[in-house]
Amino acid sequence: MAAVGSAEVAERLVDTAVKEFGRLDVMVTNAGVLRDRVLWKMSDEDFDAVVDVHLRGTFTCARAAAVRMREQGSGGRLILISSPAGQRGNFGQTNYAAAKAGIVAMARTWAMELARAGITVNAVVPVAATEMTKTIPAFAPVIEESERTGRPLPGWLRRDEGLGTVEDVAGLIVFLASDASAGVTGQAIGIGGDRLALWSHPSEKAVAFADGGWTAETIAASWDTGVGAEPESYGIPAPKVPASDAQGA
Repeated sequence: MAAVGSAEVAERLVDTAVKEFGRLDVMVTNAGVLRDRVLWKMSDEDFDAVVDVHLRGTFTCARAAAVRMREQGSGGRLILISSPAGQRGNFGQTNYAAAKAGIVAMARTWAMELARAGITVNAVVPVAATEMTKTIPAFAPVIEESERTGRPLPGWLRRDEGLGTVEDVAGLIVFLASDASAGVTGQAIGIGGDRLALWSHPSEKAVAFADGGWTAETIAASWDTGVGAEPESYGIPAPKVPASDAQGA
């Protein structure tokens, strides 16, 4: 038992897997902690704890796995766990959102670097009923009722919000670990409930040109009718609870 983050722990994990199974074919990086605070209340320790486990832990474990897989010479799979917070941002999660965004960036980078070795690298963006999602007011009573009665989560939650059980995520992990996904790499793939989704990579949405370049004044004069006419949204959208469920809660 050891905290994820250091190179020593990562190498020990890989060595243990090779000792038990003879080789290493798949690495899933799923360790995580939370230290939620708004920016002005977040301490250095809060920030470092989350970044060390999520971002540095993913880096050190993936690096150790990549070294071993390249030595084996028969390819492999790196499956990195990200979050919608890393794609859209989330209130009170500076550290977590930054780390999870960084994980997707690393997946895209490593997909290029490890392609010749036959190692695919993908990021999974899961949404599942966990101790963390139970803290979301719109979700908490529905999740608690499902756990109490054993009944499935309602369709609106599984389909519209893409939130299901932890078990719902397993199929994507198994697919990405299998030979069937040999041509899939450098992707951020969302899964939750009844929803499977491919997240887009960041790209230029609008472009404008000015001969000789832009000044602060010319940007200000054209912003609202130019590239800034349709600004991007940010933050994870609030759940849309059907009226019947909201009244029942």
